Amino acid sequence: MRKQAMNRDWQATARTLSEALPYMQRYTGAVVVVKFGGNAMGDEAAMAEFARDIVLMRQVGMNPVVVHGGGPMINDLLKRLDIKSDFIRGKRVTDQATVEVVEMVLSGLVNKRIVQAINDQGGRAVGISGKDDDLMVCEADDPELGFVGRPVEMNVEVLRDLYNAGIIPVVAPVATGQNDNETFNVNGDTAAGAIAGALKADRLLLLTDVAGVKDASGEVVTAMTPEQVREMIGSGVISGGMIPKVETALKAVEDGVRAAVILDGRVANACLLELFTDHGAGSMIRSTEPRVKPRSR
Repeated sequence: MRKQAMNRDWQATARTLSEALPYMQRYTGAVVVVKFGGNAMGDEAAMAEFARDIVLMRQVGMNPVVVHGGGPMINDLLKRLDIKSDFIRGKRVTDQATVEVVEMVLSGLVNKRIVQAINDQGGRAVGISGKDDDLMVCEADDPELGFVGRPVEMNVEVLRDLYNAGIIPVVAPVATGQNDNETFNVNGDTAAGAIAGALKADRLLLLTDVAGVKDASGEVVTAMTPEQVREMIGSGVISGGMIPKVETALKAVEDGVRAAVILDGRVANACLLELFTDHGAGSMIRSTEPRVKPRSR
């Protein structure tokens, strides 16, 4: 009986791989920007699983670009250093002392953990920040927030150079300013959206701690146009912390990203479910261009 069960498992695995072939072919050469963050960053098993998914994406011919956050790690070090951290409208107030900690944590500890996890799974990853080669140049997003940046200039050739060489870029959302010696903390979703838009990526995947965008009845909406998203914001169906995420997705689509998806990063193999199955995962926002076939992702 055990052998029969094992045979069924192997057959299911082989069938899954066979069914994924059209999607692998569809995404050959595609640029996919993945925003990674949340609880998975503090869990070694979840980190390794995410890294395997990214390496698999590269192995089948895709060009993944990982952009990460690191809020819990920043909070931890600020607390240890006895540096007070306040938030306004969900964004961290970032003074000079805080931005130094942010850069230390994001460009150092967090970035290199993700790089190492990808390399441990057989990939080739290189960690950079938005300061490298002036990838992201920012201006202050809001005077009340201090050194919190909004990207105003993107120079993504360094990313193209890396993925064209078979290397997976891992980007920390720390950016340079327009004036000398300025450093800005950039929201991870904002950074991912700006990078995806500048690269004209095929997909922007925003991994979150929720299942996706929900309608008035609490059901996840699997596909939306920009117009539908704006209507849901206006009616209050989309509210709270989901608003900045969908606004990032909308901006990316407006900037030339083929589709942006908000999906639950807590689900095992979430990126692969979205990219390599017809059902997909989470909530997709894309323009009204016709699809090749119904529900085609």
